Amino acid sequence: MKRVLWIRLTLVFSLIVVFILSIVPASSIPNIAAFEYLTDKLIHGIIYFFIAVLIFLSKFRLSNIKKLSLLFIFGFFIEIIHHFHPYRYFEVGDLLANFIGIYIAYLIFKKNSNFA
Repeated sequence: MKRVLWIRLTLVFSLIVVFILSIVPASSIPNIAAFEYLTDKLIHGIIYFFIAVLIFLSKFRLSNIKKLSLLFIFGFFIEIIHHFHPYRYFEVGDLLANFIGIYIAYLIFKKNSNFA
């Protein structure tokens, strides 16, 4: 139970960090040398893959479709905010990258566990 609690806390912290980084101007986010070679879409996919893994490990009593849907809706909500944000803009490509990251996590969990 203690492990699940830490996973859930990490999940909440990760969602807060993603949300904050998504609403500040992109120029305010410091460049990290390791990410210089990654594209924006690949970073989206990696981040949403990581969050999806945390969601699956957190053992919430929701169906997997609800878990996946809520995470995708979170990303969609951020893109809606970008539409109205003066320094950001809505990108369908970001939503697609988010979905791919979520879906890859789903496929890995489905293949490697009794995960219905």
